[in-house]
Amino acid sequence: MKDKEELLLGKSLDDLIKMKIEQEFTDDIKKSKEKPKKKVYTNIKDLPKEKIFSKETVYKFFNRNTKCESYINGLQAEALIGTQNHIRSKMLNGELNAFTTENAYIKFEKAEF
Repeated sequence: MKDKEELLLGKSLDDLIKMKIEQEFTDDIKKSKEKPKKKVYTNIKDLPKEKIFSKETVYKFFNRNTKCESYINGLQAEALIGTQNHIRSKMLNGELNAFTTENAYIKFEKAEF
């Protein structure tokens, strides 16, 4: 049987196995060099709950006193919520994408990961 395969293919079975292993190895190297594509979420409802208050999320922060606008991450936004657990739970359920504090207005912008 081995002789028939060698005649049909022109190469030994060992050579074919070696070629297959080398091809798989080069494919794995190419895949490892490719950067994974990040997914961008702009709607808080589509975002996984564990990522809503994480470093990957971006919130727009508008300071009411100075009228300045800046951006903060989800960890900072969660700290601004403080003890307002009803706001936190509504955001985790996707019911709210913004909230206010005494001095600021905070709105979910996007998340990338």
